[in-house]
Amino acid sequence: MIDKLEMFIALANERHFGRAAEVCGVTQPTLSSAIRQLEEQLGVQLVFRGSRFQGLTPEGQRVLDWGRRIAGDMRALKDEMRAVRAGLSGNIRLGVIPTALPMIAGLTGPFTARHPNVRVTILSRTSAEILAGIESLDLDAGITYLDNEPLGRVAQVPLYAEFYRLLCATGSPLAERESVSWAEVAEQPLCLLTGDMQNRRIVNQHLAEAGTSITPQIESNSTIALTAHVMTGRWASIVPRELALMFAGGGQLRAIPIVEPEVEHLVGMIAARRDPLTPVLAALIAEAERFAKGAGV
Repeated sequence: MIDKLEMFIALANERHFGRAAEVCGVTQPTLSSAIRQLEEQLGVQLVFRGSRFQGLTPEGQRVLDWGRRIAGDMRALKDEMRAVRAGLSGNIRLGVIPTALPMIAGLTGPFTARHPNVRVTILSRTSAEILAGIESLDLDAGITYLDNEPLGRVAQVPLYAEFYRLLCATGSPLAERESVSWAEVAEQPLCLLTGDMQNRRIVNQHLAEAGTSITPQIESNSTIALTAHVMTGRWASIVPRELALMFAGGGQLRAIPIVEPEVEHLVGMIAARRDPLTPVLAALIAEAERFAKGAGV
């Protein structure tokens, strides 16, 4: 039944029989047959069918919730038995908001040094995509904001506090300032992250609290693209402190603290609440706790 549940979960994630079959490495008739056998075993219809996938029945949605828990527990069991046989190994998939990417090596570097047989896949994702990925089992854990928008029932490990800087070229009007206010920042030609990014919603929130708002000419879901535009001298951007300091290190750009007020938001690791955790995920959470202690959180 576990294999059939895995196929059912893939179908719910992909919402297409052909793509789900590709994910599972089977033919479409094999996947369709497995779903029908699962329906027969459970005595309920799981999928609305027509010429194509039309969604899950209410019973199918309940089975999906159970199936994800069962599949997660089975993966944890397999990982634990593998760890017993050969030590900690495997792959962990980590979704990270773009603004936290400059910090991630401080976590994964020590983690892989302690566990050299573990591979880490780091994926840049929005905060919403991280939550969805953890729920669908496509991600094992995520790095995202903990204190700004609802997270639901996930395990949380605070990592560090995020502060904000105006990133601008050395010849910009505010480049020689020791600090700037949110109201002053709003008067600059800005390039910012897109609205689906929680960092952008945070920036909009603090600009609104300062009594102003902006419509940037340039938006991107890539911090690299934003920095490239800042380096032209035509635009400035609002970015987290660590990201700003990393790009300002070469001397072409300036990272200026934004005050009045100097705001901060908590960034941390999240993972599905599951007991027991997989050995690899438990080790990563332990590393996150060591990271947070070093960051003073």
